[in-house]
Amino acid sequence: MSQTGNPGGNQRVRTRPAGSERALSESYDTALLDLDGVVYAGGKAIAHAVESLATARSGGMHLAYVTNNALRTPDAVADHLTELGIPTGPSDVITSAQAVARLVSEQVPVGARVLVVGGEGLRVALRERGLEPVESADDDPVAVVQGYGGPELAWGRFAEACYAIARGVPWFASNTDLTIPSGRGIAPGNGAAVEVVRIATGAEPQVAGKPLPPMHRETILRTGAERALVVGDRLDTDIEGAFNGGVDSLLVLTGVTDGAQLLAARPEHRPTYVDADLRGMLRGQPEVEQVGEGFGCGGWVASVRGEALVLEGEGAAVDGLRALCAVAWAAGGDGVCGLDGGKVLARLGL
Repeated sequence: MSQTGNPGGNQRVRTRPAGSERALSESYDTALLDLDGVVYAGGKAIAHAVESLATARSGGMHLAYVTNNALRTPDAVADHLTELGIPTGPSDVITSAQAVARLVSEQVPVGARVLVVGGEGLRVALRERGLEPVESADDDPVAVVQGYGGPELAWGRFAEACYAIARGVPWFASNTDLTIPSGRGIAPGNGAAVEVVRIATGAEPQVAGKPLPPMHRETILRTGAERALVVGDRLDTDIEGAFNGGVDSLLVLTGVTDGAQLLAARPEHRPTYVDADLRGMLRGQPEVEQVGEGFGCGGWVASVRGEALVLEGEGAAVDGLRALCAVAWAAGGDGVCGLDGGKVLARLGL
């Protein structure tokens, strides 16, 4: 599912954020947008998201919303986005439930029974693939599929999965995110539930969701994207998923990733572009250029002094962060940068 013509070049070991003379919404035909931390937080739209997405869409960019949450159906996600002021149809939503349902359907016969440990989104996705969801290990399932089932998921559901897996039934998981954001804070995600079954059975599931290839394949099949840009806030799912799929990525700083994590990013976690929020889709991205032994962006120059990163100049905080990324990633090479960036990040308010 490779694509051609990505402006960012998607180098395998990125040592600095890329620049773009054109607005990203003009350089890419499709944005594959994460939801939590990118479009909304706690169910409410993030600042500038509604207006930025409307402008990108009116300019001809296809917007698709890609989520590892297998609980809600595409219809439910589309309705939520539309209520927020982001007109969305079910076909614009791609879930890990859809990705894992396709993965299962490629390995079992049409009409086969599949034991579901999860919510309605998973059942709908399985039926879409011509498979029959069942509730018990005694229903003779040919596969077990586990996805996020929400806080009301009964403990006995894990037992049913264990009984079936112990009989040799193959096990699939929509995703393995250990946590999921909620309006009250961080809650256990599907990955935590998968660990319960893993510990009890000693088995390993086949996993479909971000950052693994089945999820990227699902998004490309459903969107028809030729020049896709992944837009996310998490290094270990969104950005690594883009890396694994061979496409470019934009990290926005409205979610879980902070400056320190970004500077210490491994090669597969280094985004093509970095911006403060979704307004970054609507503009070009500044070049990060070598200046002496350091790197400059906007009015900032970043370099190394002893075992610490230093930053001189002034300007937009995100430009300073881009310059720091170049220094840190170059120092880290194909590993992790160990330089101290605490003081300079504090100066930027990051």
